Amino acid sequence: MRHTLPHAPQFYVTAPQPCPYLHGRAERKLFTALHGENAAELNNALSRQGFRRSQNVLYRPSCESCTACMSARIRVADFTPSRTQRKLIRRNAALRRLSTSAWATEEQYELFRHYLDHRHADGGMADMDIFEFAAMIEETPVKSRVIEYRGPRALGDGQKPAAPADSAPAGGKAAEDHLAAVCLTDVLDDGLSLVYSFYDPDLRAASLGSHIILDHIELARSAGLPYVYLGYWVPGSRKMDYKARFSALEIYKGGVWQNIGDPENHNSETHPLSVDPIVEQVARISLPQPE
Repeated sequence: MRHTLPHAPQFYVTAPQPCPYLHGRAERKLFTALHGENAAELNNALSRQGFRRSQNVLYRPSCESCTACMSARIRVADFTPSRTQRKLIRRNAALRRLSTSAWATEEQYELFRHYLDHRHADGGMADMDIFEFAAMIEETPVKSRVIEYRGPRALGDGQKPAAPADSAPAGGKAAEDHLAAVCLTDVLDDGLSLVYSFYDPDLRAASLGSHIILDHIELARSAGLPYVYLGYWVPGSRKMDYKARFSALEIYKGGVWQNIGDPENHNSETHPLSVDPIVEQVARISLPQPE
């Protein structure tokens, strides 16, 4: 018989699937439902233990023979932008930030499709329709915001990219109010968590992915929040290299947050016997205590 407390969440494990980050490996996730009046407390507690939110689910990689995926966050007070990042901030000075409720729009979906078609055409979201997109944005039991970045179509190096055939005419208000990037952000008790972001792939010189992170650091600083959670960093994955370029970066490794140090010192190879069984992983999860 299984003994559980009424308030304790149940944890489950997904079936192995091809890893999206490291070729030839399989990924498996440990997850639990996120709902009810204590959803915010659970999201806060598990985010501090390497979990991420996707709609009404909290998950963490729990692969059978690999521990390469490590949650990453930036210590806001200790962050100092590099020379390249300072240039990027100046280059994108024309971008305006607009914080809205977690509500999806057709304009956001069009940008999302354009982003996927150019950056992740073979990824797990490639077939997502507008209803699934709306669910990704809107189905949240916690405090979430959609952060939009708007500005001129020509960003970065000042060269105007070729506009899609169905785009608005160049010039005028429409060109100055171009939706360049979007980030779905959770507001935690100790920071901002970037749940999912996407941007205009035509604006390559603007480095919009990095701009979103830099702007969230300033947003967290102004709100007095100590961390910006970036999702997972995977050594050996080219898709994740950019995260290691931010100073004051911490990773959740071995059950504790620690400075990343030299990224080259973190090997993605793991001996199968070094991975703890699921039951032991679950037993070590610290849950919020009911009041």
